Amino acid sequence: MERKSGIICHITSLPGKYGIGTLGKSAYKFVDFLIQTKQKLWQILPLGPTGYGDSPYQCFSAYAGNPLLISLEELQNDGWLSAEDFENEPQFDTKRIDFGEVINFKNPLLRKAFANFNEKAKNVDKIKFRNFCARNEKWLNDFALFMSLKSHFDGKPWVEWETGIRLREKDAVNYYTNELIHEIDFQKFAQFLFFKQWLEVKSYANNNGVQIIGDIPIYIAADSADAWTNSELFFFSDDRKPIQVAGVPPDYFSETGQLWGNPIFNWEKLRETGFEWWIDRIKANLLLYNIIRIDHFRGFEAYWSVPFGEATAVNGEWVKAPGTDLYRTIREKLGNIDIIAEDLGVITPEVEELRDSFGLPGMKVLQFGDYGKGTDEYIPHNFPTNCVVYTGTHDNDTTVSWYNSISDAEKQKVNTYYNCDGSQIHWTLIRAAWSSVGYIAVAPLQDVLGLGGESRMNMPGAASGNWGWRFEDGDLCKVLDEGKLLQLTELFGR
Repeated sequence: MERKSGIICHITSLPGKYGIGTLGKSAYKFVDFLIQTKQKLWQILPLGPTGYGDSPYQCFSAYAGNPLLISLEELQNDGWLSAEDFENEPQFDTKRIDFGEVINFKNPLLRKAFANFNEKAKNVDKIKFRNFCARNEKWLNDFALFMSLKSHFDGKPWVEWETGIRLREKDAVNYYTNELIHEIDFQKFAQFLFFKQWLEVKSYANNNGVQIIGDIPIYIAADSADAWTNSELFFFSDDRKPIQVAGVPPDYFSETGQLWGNPIFNWEKLRETGFEWWIDRIKANLLLYNIIRIDHFRGFEAYWSVPFGEATAVNGEWVKAPGTDLYRTIREKLGNIDIIAEDLGVITPEVEELRDSFGLPGMKVLQFGDYGKGTDEYIPHNFPTNCVVYTGTHDNDTTVSWYNSISDAEKQKVNTYYNCDGSQIHWTLIRAAWSSVGYIAVAPLQDVLGLGGESRMNMPGAASGNWGWRFEDGDLCKVLDEGKLLQLTELFGR
């Protein structure tokens, strides 16, 4: 358990042209920033294609990448786009993502790149594309058909498609596979581009001592290729309507809980297959990431099941899940892989036992600390070594905004504990994380930059307005000039 530290910053938050962070120059520049400040970890959010609400935790696929992250400049360098293709680009906001505007600009250019590839590509490039499709056919064929069908049915969720294809009847699948072949090939090409660019970025990071921490959401989106393709693995009715859906009970983030609406796993069906779907999913994510963070880990011990149609998550119940059997199977099939357990929320002794029996590090979030209670598990002197210490996560407010929002009495407790006046609270908490015994320490980039609540990444439970934050080109230079991040990293042996 080597001591190390890192930064949370999703790809979408990177600076650059065309309205959203991508896998182009800005990704390499961010790796260079991590190298210069001696960070060994870059934590990102799920990389999948996002649907309604633009949440990376509600993706159209548990395997596919988000085409919006493809660098158009890289496509120009590869010869699939030309300078003329960019003549009518809109004026994008550099601080917030307008996802609709980005989609409207980017999708036609990706299709233009596909047309140019078909027309101009050398034989070796076409072989690489075919090889990619062959290696990934287990998920790629269904995903490409799913996305093509969504386009064909005007974006409707799959549960609203015509009966034959909704139920994946063989004749309907064959018909649409032939009917939509060009669109299917385009969807596969977009995945080819995404994986090529991301694996090159990951290789650059790894070759320079930076590992990638990537999220696996425990659940899949209701409107996803996974739910449509593997409906027998979830609690659906015969006509594919959900019976029970996922969420969490009332907690720190919401008085009525959070009604996520994701399909609930039929764990007995999964067990019958030797948890094959989960093994395949984790294996695929090990290609994308070095370390996997399982979001909502506690759902492997017991999950909050809410009857479909409820307005909130209040009227749910805890249902046991076979987490021990699943993790034992993962270890048998894949060996000892690096997994972080996101063990926040309603955590019971049974959840802790599942986590600890497999030696998985949990999470300690400094913003959650009760600084007037010396025995609180979220204050540094009580941390175990095998944990990941966060100032905050993508779901928290920024540390500056969090501190400004708590009561004067709570501020006094924080100030007393850290022997500070609160004026540089973001650096106070970063120092606390970096100096702790936890073998990994991580801070969101917003905290390193000392930003306020306007830069928050996500407000759990809010239907819109999330995931849009971006930083600007000069921001990292200020951190380098200040030197504090490098100093703390060296001082505390990370």
